[in-house]
Amino acid sequence: MTNLDPSKVPGGNELINAKDFLTKVGLEEKMRVGDLGCGARGYFATQAAKMVGNKGIVYAVDVVKNVLTSVLSQAHILGIYNIKTIWSNLEKYGATKILPNSLNVALLINVLFQTKEDETVIKEAIRLLKLDGKLVVCDWKRTGALFGPPVELRVDFARIKQIGAALGLKLEKEFAAGPYHWALVFKK
Repeated sequence: MTNLDPSKVPGGNELINAKDFLTKVGLEEKMRVGDLGCGARGYFATQAAKMVGNKGIVYAVDVVKNVLTSVLSQAHILGIYNIKTIWSNLEKYGATKILPNSLNVALLINVLFQTKEDETVIKEAIRLLKLDGKLVVCDWKRTGALFGPPVELRVDFARIKQIGAALGLKLEKEFAAGPYHWALVFKK
């Protein structure tokens, strides 16, 4: 178990090292990446943007509009200009304004525990992926911790694997993404 200062609310790099994580996923220069449900800090969107370089693009997608403003501001402070923000509800199939079949990688990081529409969210991510594109699902393990969502809301990874298989995805690999998260990497 990792010793975290309980006076701090953990988030971002205290839990998952974004650069190491995205390296394991296989991000490369010139890729098109969707950080679907990017969150206010945009940890993964900004790191992905650095990794794909100026000839790549990262779409930071979220349902909360002011989150997108925050992500873009933080990216610009860091000198990152290859992030495009998209306001969308991932629970509505076809709503995300990214060209279908255009992404090399779609990231769903700490998203599925927040929805009862996980299959629809996964379908929306698949719709955006190129053939041979990767869908990355990373979420809280079903173990107790003093922080994070209640255990009963955490993702059942066996069920996510079943949904992926039923939707024609092939599980490429899975790995521990820090002490509290698990990741699945599917190929379309």
